[in-house]
Amino acid sequence: MTSYSYDTSNIFARILRGEIPCKKVLETEHSLAFHDIAPQAPVHVLVIPKGPYVNADHFARAASDAEIVDYTRAIGKVCEEMGLCPDRGGLGYRLVSNGGEAGVQEVPHLHVHIAGGRVLGRMLAKAE
Repeated sequence: MTSYSYDTSNIFARILRGEIPCKKVLETEHSLAFHDIAPQAPVHVLVIPKGPYVNADHFARAASDAEIVDYTRAIGKVCEEMGLCPDRGGLGYRLVSNGGEAGVQEVPHLHVHIAGGRVLGRMLAKAE
């Protein structure tokens, strides 16, 4: 089993400490959502847990039930607030979370990208 070491100097840790500003969308007890500084779609929001979790598998193993519920609900609330939910007239959205080197994770703090506001196309080519 891999033991994760959290880098407290990563950009999201610095945002959580208030050292770097963000354009906040939602803040809860355990989560923070804010607009991506280099959006890849008309709507591009990042959602991060406030705890020191490196990626999704680290979070799933180490976060409390309260953190997991809060984070999951924060993602849903952002989708709703940004008008992306298909059952409420939105076009839909994509959730992406990269993990580790092969997943091309750039910031070692768990985060999901919520992208939407247009048809996004395929994320990966269909397997043949």
